[in-house]
Amino acid sequence: MCKPRAIIIIMTFLSYNALVSQFNIGYDPSIQPSDNMQYFSPKENDLFVGDCIPFSHDGTYYLYWLIDTGHHASLNGLGGHEWVVSTTKDLKIWKHYPVVLGIDEEWEKSICTGSVVHHNNKFYAFYATRRIVDGEVNEQLSYAISKDGIHFEKQNPNPFYTSAPGYSARDFRDPKTFVDKDGVFHLFVSSKENESSIKTMDGAMVHMVSKDLKNWELKPPVLTGQESTPECPDYFKWNDWYYLIYGDHGDTYYVKSKNPYGPWEEPEYQALIESWSNVAKTAEFKDNRRIAAAWIPSRKDDMDHMHEIFGGNAVFRELVQNKNGTLDTKFPAELVPNSLASIDLTLLMDSATTKLSESKFLINAPNGIGAAHFKNMPLDCRITAEIVPKGAHQEYGLILRSDEGGSGGYKLRFSANNQTVQLHETKINSVENLDKPITLDIIMKDGIIDVEIDNRRCIVNRLMEQKGAVLWFYVKHGSIEIKNVQIAPLVK
Repeated sequence: MCKPRAIIIIMTFLSYNALVSQFNIGYDPSIQPSDNMQYFSPKENDLFVGDCIPFSHDGTYYLYWLIDTGHHASLNGLGGHEWVVSTTKDLKIWKHYPVVLGIDEEWEKSICTGSVVHHNNKFYAFYATRRIVDGEVNEQLSYAISKDGIHFEKQNPNPFYTSAPGYSARDFRDPKTFVDKDGVFHLFVSSKENESSIKTMDGAMVHMVSKDLKNWELKPPVLTGQESTPECPDYFKWNDWYYLIYGDHGDTYYVKSKNPYGPWEEPEYQALIESWSNVAKTAEFKDNRRIAAAWIPSRKDDMDHMHEIFGGNAVFRELVQNKNGTLDTKFPAELVPNSLASIDLTLLMDSATTKLSESKFLINAPNGIGAAHFKNMPLDCRITAEIVPKGAHQEYGLILRSDEGGSGGYKLRFSANNQTVQLHETKINSVENLDKPITLDIIMKDGIIDVEIDNRRCIVNRLMEQKGAVLWFYVKHGSIEIKNVQIAPLVK
């Protein structure tokens, strides 16, 4: 018969082994694709990409990302997430590694989003640990240290910080860290104010500083007045501007300033907002570039009318900085999926369409709608084209994966008057100059449709059900010229 102490030891051992078994998720880095990470999701059918944590050091781009199983349902909905990393030196060839920050203890219900900084020849990973305290969900701060950015050792005490006076203990996560010129560590932490002027706008970003990672001082918050917890913050200086990026209900916002901590300026438009590209974070890359990484959520039951659920595919954007500090986005050239040679397709026209040359046609429909279409489209392909509006119009656009009757499929709509681009049910705003010539780059891969407009704005959606082989161009109450349409099947 076991003595009480022996029973406790055995029960602890069994409990720990049960936990390890539960999180032996079966992720195999050796089977993941090494040639392209755009729209990456693990090969394993039940694993998905969650929040992305890009970081750059010494010419290497590190993509830390939350590995998700069960669409956030693990551990009674608390997530059960862990950190994995994939690295590249050129954005073309990638190397994948096993879990770098995992669930090791029974009380760790999720290794949440955070950030990495390199200081004094060490990598520091700061993150929140989701746990149950007195029957309530709490999020508390932890960190780990590594010599190579791959093999991390959690530090004690763990967590090292439980909650900040005046802020929510339930929402206290996603620390963004940086080290200033004096060697002081700064953390921006996503939270909510316990007392705010407007109760429904209590989201805030806590500012904490420390010289020794033991004693932390609270500074005034760097951001307040948000309608939700400002998740997954990012912070960086790029040329003459400082940027603070954060998520609100999944969308990514940013503010800018000439000063490190504000006062912040709202940009003219929010190019990082793409409803199906969640909580983008960035890292520098060679030649003063910045590459953002986010994740495309899954749809419940893989049906087009259903809502998003946690976990899906990685998606990358390259940031473009304008003179006034406003940001644009485009496809990183190295991450465009490989395609075969452009295929020849026959253009079918209605009475409103005139073929001007082998690479150009005009649709003129001032009194209604005019259209032209291509048949026998590959399901997964890259489409590039130029569209030149000829005067005023109500809208123009394309219908992707449609049929010969123009039913089904997914509309990609452009409205110069409203400055909007809409892809099925999702929309981006403040897209200027849609009354002028634009270039389009469209990637259709599996259930993802991704669009770049003029190397300056992007919109993506997950659309699973329609698989038609007809591509339509149309204009309503106006006239457009379409040039240089190229359709290239993607390499399998």
